[in-house]
Amino acid sequence: MLTQEDDVDAHALDRQGWTISAIARHLGHDRKTIRDYLSGARVAGERVASTEDPLAPFVAYLGQRLADDPHVWATTLFDEAVGLGFDRSYPTFTRGLRTRRLRPHCEPCRASVGRDHAVIEHPPGEEVQWDWVELPDPPAHWNAGAQAHLLVGALPCSGKWRGVLAESEDQAHLTEALHAVSARLGGLPRRWRFDRMATVASPNTGRITATFAAVAKHYSVHVDLCPPRHGNRKGTVEKANHSAAQRWWRILPDDATVEQAQASLDGFCVRVGDSRVRARDGGRTTVGALAELEPLAGLPPAFPATVRAERIVSAQALVSFRGNSYSVPPGLAGARVAVSCRLGSQTLDIATVTGTVLARHRRVPDGAGVMIRDTVHVTALETAVLAAFDTAKPCARKVRRPPSPAALNQAQHLAQHLELGRRLHQDAPDVVVDLARYAAIARTRKVAP
Repeated sequence: MLTQEDDVDAHALDRQGWTISAIARHLGHDRKTIRDYLSGARVAGERVASTEDPLAPFVAYLGQRLADDPHVWATTLFDEAVGLGFDRSYPTFTRGLRTRRLRPHCEPCRASVGRDHAVIEHPPGEEVQWDWVELPDPPAHWNAGAQAHLLVGALPCSGKWRGVLAESEDQAHLTEALHAVSARLGGLPRRWRFDRMATVASPNTGRITATFAAVAKHYSVHVDLCPPRHGNRKGTVEKANHSAAQRWWRILPDDATVEQAQASLDGFCVRVGDSRVRARDGGRTTVGALAELEPLAGLPPAFPATVRAERIVSAQALVSFRGNSYSVPPGLAGARVAVSCRLGSQTLDIATVTGTVLARHRRVPDGAGVMIRDTVHVTALETAVLAAFDTAKPCARKVRRPPSPAALNQAQHLAQHLELGRRLHQDAPDVVVDLARYAAIARTRKVAP
């Protein structure tokens, strides 16, 4: 095999009139090798296989199978090829499929791979791209399960993005997070862009749900949905997701509360996200400066969606909700209750899982660390706790108390019962099993009775 340098020298010497033999002697290779490279039969840097290709006899069959079914697994084809006599390994088999490009191209399955991508223009204030990020391994005291949920919204013109942690991805929490992120972005654009999340539109038909249509009309925005398997339509928010997961979530302390994590994310977006440098009109600016120039509409009051979350009542008859504690009647310690509040309302309800309202409280700002206790609940709890107290003198521990006559009578009956059982066991004859008798009987029988 000739290297790229030898191949260049061979072609240069050939143009200078050297014979093939002279070039071969000069480069130290065989004349047939030099002739093949000069004629183009061989390519520099590619070694000719010294053995026969083991997949060659099966190419016609594999090509027909893949033409009939372009999505058949390579493992299935490998099993069929082995049955037909293929005696090499699976990696050799798949390498042959790739080098020969036997599998036909399927446009629906590779809609964004291997194609040219057009640059999408994003005028200032035109749209916000939205996406959920499932953040793994949240702190245990969050009681969030295996994943925490972060809604990210990004302005593609300037690149500014913000995120809000939510307890779940249902429509009520989505609506609440949309309002919170929009407030952090500074207002509303003309359009919202989503992928086909089920809380916004039907994944199959792509039509907006009636419940989310009410949300969109409340905020007076158009809703655009990305075509299926075209995630590059919202590439700005995808990069924001990556930054949130790798640069903020990865180093979040284990002892951080949800409120502290949200404050940390807000600070990260301002300190790191908005300070990114951008080139515009031959000058240098930042993401934050560009975002201030985007014409965003004012934010109306929050859409009146009802957010619901389940909690466990503590031993102090308190229910924790978003950094604050709210009281319930006593006697419910360890019970599961549902906390619900309507966005924009100043109150919240605590009810049983069946819907019976236990308490209604004035809602305080999230993360304030305030304990809201109803006077009736405080009085009832104190009454229940005091009722459980006993002012009687504790029982004497160091006194002599032998078994009572009733206990001695029970002990006598127990002794008589045990003695009777012992005698019956002694009088019973010993049972000896002689297997030889069974064997003799079995030999006399030809068939089973």
